[in-house]
Amino acid sequence: MESELRQQVVDTGLLLLEKKLVARTWGNVSARVDGTHFLITPSGLSYTKTTPENLALFDMETGTYEGEYKPSSEKGIHSAAYKAFPDAEFVIHTHQTYATAFSLTGADDIIMTRDEEEKLGGIMVAEYGLPGTKKLKNEVATCFNNGAHCVLMKHHGAVVVGNSKEDAIERIELLEDVCKRSYEGHKIGEKATVTFSKLGIPMYAQLDDMAQMIGAKIDVIDGDAKKYLIKNKKNAVIVRNKGIAVLGQDKDDTEALRILVEKAAVSALHTRLYDEDMRLSRFDTGLMHFVYVKKYSKKKEAK
Repeated sequence: MESELRQQVVDTGLLLLEKKLVARTWGNVSARVDGTHFLITPSGLSYTKTTPENLALFDMETGTYEGEYKPSSEKGIHSAAYKAFPDAEFVIHTHQTYATAFSLTGADDIIMTRDEEEKLGGIMVAEYGLPGTKKLKNEVATCFNNGAHCVLMKHHGAVVVGNSKEDAIERIELLEDVCKRSYEGHKIGEKATVTFSKLGIPMYAQLDDMAQMIGAKIDVIDGDAKKYLIKNKKNAVIVRNKGIAVLGQDKDDTEALRILVEKAAVSALHTRLYDEDMRLSRFDTGLMHFVYVKKYSKKKEAK
């Protein structure tokens, strides 16, 4: 039974990658083993490299785990789901594009049929907490305890709970579908980065993964993007009327940045409709960027 669950978690991670609901090591997946334990994807390990043996077996009672790798830093969110729903068997956390955009403005404007609403099992927005913190766990737990099976984590992403792997996957896909259908930030046929670049304004961090990888702001230029990025030691810049250029430390890093800025642009265009300042605080942005750079640099040096 446990070996089968391990394979299900690994397969789900790969499926989320394929469907572009996660990227790199973002997000996490878990499966309940018994009343006090669940298996969860490890912290910082790519879905493409994760094997069934790599999963951590987490004990909700003691807060300890078994396995070679540390469990995801969002293990508290998964614990909250299993404690709130005794029949829950699977939990998926993503950083998917359109659901993340609606995490900033709320669920009231998400267009759903009654059948879709029933399948999703209720949507609530959890107030912001820094990734991996007790505050974030408590905010999400409040939503679960109020009966929501889909939670939009403000500035962060989405998490769903299901009675099976299939149930959780159906919910996470349906959640993205209804959010994309409800989105009116720009014409989806054009890249959001291109649309945003036509505004000729900087982009400020509204999402914590942008804060982590890029920092507080992406500037606007009219000149040579590569020269600007190298000279100013930046990894992203808006080129007026053309899009957002990115430059990572390697191919994988650059691809992650490309995905990230497109998602950030979708959120920025979405929140402009609400005429509200949704940017993260300077303190939270600075802290996340500092921690990310330090950790990422250490990983690079270790290779």
